[in-house]
Amino acid sequence: MKVQFFLHLFLALFFMFFVLLAQCKTHPTDIQGLQHLKNGINPNSISSGSCLSSWSFSIDPCDNIFSDRFTCGFRCDLIVSGFYRVTEISLDQAGYSGSLYMTNLPHLEVLDMSYNSLSGLIPHSLSNLTRLRRLSLSKNSFTGKIPSSIGSLLRLQELFLDNNNLTGSIPRSFNGLVNLNRLELQHNNITGDLPVLYQLRNLFFLDLSDNRITGNFFPSRFSKSIIELSLRNNYLRGEFPLNVGELKFLQVLDLSHNLLSGIILSVLFSHSSLQQLTLSYNNFTLLQMPKDLSYRNNKLIAIDLSYNNLHGFLPAFMASMPNLSALNLEHNKFSGMIPTQYAVKVVVPRNNTSSFERLLLGGNYLFGPIPGPLLGLKPGSVNVSLVDNCLYICPNTLYICHGGNQKSFLDCKKFRPMIP
Repeated sequence: MKVQFFLHLFLALFFMFFVLLAQCKTHPTDIQGLQHLKNGINPNSISSGSCLSSWSFSIDPCDNIFSDRFTCGFRCDLIVSGFYRVTEISLDQAGYSGSLYMTNLPHLEVLDMSYNSLSGLIPHSLSNLTRLRRLSLSKNSFTGKIPSSIGSLLRLQELFLDNNNLTGSIPRSFNGLVNLNRLELQHNNITGDLPVLYQLRNLFFLDLSDNRITGNFFPSRFSKSIIELSLRNNYLRGEFPLNVGELKFLQVLDLSHNLLSGIILSVLFSHSSLQQLTLSYNNFTLLQMPKDLSYRNNKLIAIDLSYNNLHGFLPAFMASMPNLSALNLEHNKFSGMIPTQYAVKVVVPRNNTSSFERLLLGGNYLFGPIPGPLLGLKPGSVNVSLVDNCLYICPNTLYICHGGNQKSFLDCKKFRPMIP
């Protein structure tokens, strides 16, 4: 009799379990995953009206999404066996603090916890999210090393770990992220040599700026697919490599605030796709002039070579670049007279060419008179600065002379230009 009683009780409980399960639209594993995520957040940081404040697990999450209980923060999709699975978690920027506690959410494709105050280590358990396409932990306070296990997320297309306090080097396992389009690691404390990422053949955008990365800049370290490359404010050394032209799709290159030296190569000015070139705050000493007219077919819009040790005459060929509208050569050691071509490009550019909307030449050793076309410029028309040079006369009545005096006669006389 007792055996029969317990058998009937077991069958009754088993039946009730499946009845309840049939009424639940969210897969039990995913409910548990959402609970664990919320449990990792400091309750005191969950403010009224935020997404997490509406997560109440007394009801079915996916069945009540966008109701007064689950107002926002995740997405569900009907995938298999009649269950809804959590496919996206995108929390609001509500200042959540605490840690990131992730359990298995096997159908999660997007995880976005950016612009909050989460801290601690990035968990290795993220590697269980094998369907993840986008991972964004930007603007938090995560510390420690980047988990090498992230390199196993083969479907990942976008990875944002920028603006944290991450240390250590970039894991070599990242070369396994063959579908990655965008990688942003800027504003951390990442160290080590510039990584080798040439296997990432679908990588278009890479930002490693504002870290402590060392080594030489070698284009061969990156895939030829790269379009935007920012390595600003690191500790890169050495001279500019000749094979930069191999990055044939490159449109934006920012190597400013590093320790690069030597010659700025002419290949940069004849590059077929480059639009923005920023090499300011380095130790370059010489600018190589192109030997042919290939620079007239380039797409450069903005060039910033300021705060280097460049010497010689101002590069007149830049006035012939058809799309160039912003040129910053401030705080170098250029000498000689201002080319008339510069003034013409400011005031009356040729047909099918852009005019100079920004021309900054201050802080050099330019001498002689100001070119006539610049004398008629009116404030607010274009941004031109000629301060801190050795010009014959640059009165305050001209707005292009505002913001600083010319160098003293003695300083200009002491200067000895280097002949390239």
